[in-house]
Amino acid sequence: MSLREPSRKSQRSPWARRLALTRHRAGRLDPAVQGLLWTLVAGICFVLLNTLSRYLTAQLDPFESQFLRYLCGFLVMLPLVWRSGLAAYRPQHIGGQFVRGLVHTAALGLWFVALPHISLADMTAIGFTTPIFIMLGAWLFLRESMRWERWLAALVGFGGVLIVVAPGLSGSSGSYSLVMLASAPVFAASFLITKALTRYEKAGVIVLWQSITVTLLSLPLALLHWQAPTPAQWAGYLMCGLLGSGAHYCLTRAYGVADISATQSLKFLDLVWATLMGWLVFSDQPSQSTLIGGLVISASTLWIARRESRRNA
Repeated sequence: MSLREPSRKSQRSPWARRLALTRHRAGRLDPAVQGLLWTLVAGICFVLLNTLSRYLTAQLDPFESQFLRYLCGFLVMLPLVWRSGLAAYRPQHIGGQFVRGLVHTAALGLWFVALPHISLADMTAIGFTTPIFIMLGAWLFLRESMRWERWLAALVGFGGVLIVVAPGLSGSSGSYSLVMLASAPVFAASFLITKALTRYEKAGVIVLWQSITVTLLSLPLALLHWQAPTPAQWAGYLMCGLLGSGAHYCLTRAYGVADISATQSLKFLDLVWATLMGWLVFSDQPSQSTLIGGLVISASTLWIARRESRRNA
């Protein structure tokens, strides 16, 4: 009597089987819901990245910090490139990759200058003006439909942002808040270019070439005030590279499966995570206006997620 060889499925560990089941179920979700979930994971990664970046940028020059963050983002992706081969990451339109890198570098320069001077909650809230510019750009340039639900959710969420940031604009960090605000439309342009690139580029290709282009374009400014990082700082930037690459991958996947305008309202939920991390790491006490604004933002996020799911069903 011969014994059957165990099937490949039975040889999987319980965690591997659970992960495969989760992927199968997620793949059957409506594309709009998939886009919202990818955006949610990206938002959590971005808040963790911003927390660590704020800590490190207080120790080094902002432009050096920007360069090291994207250099390490490139380094953490090298094992994936080695595994799949260079051909798998060769872009179909290298000019588009460098245009996107140039725009993203300009936005990052403004963002890193303001980063050490304002709280995580305020920084995240000011960054929420980006979805408004993205929605306008998606409507004007990508010809995406703008249903009234998306506009309403964005406007209500932006109202929550105003509740958060209005009391602090007259303080000592007001000028840096304006610098952070100036980065919002530039980031929006970068994300719109990303959406256009997803039509013929894979998410991994876009993320890798973002790291390459931003690293190259950030190097000249980083060399002006270069300071040798300590081993602990190198470890921190490697973690930043991992979080940043993961966040941009999730965001690119979201743009690939859903309208970019449909995913923007969920980004307002990042304020909740940023407030929590600012309190835990930097002892930033959330104000009453921050808590009220967070509730308004969360309500608009949950409402649009439910409306998108019902409409596509």
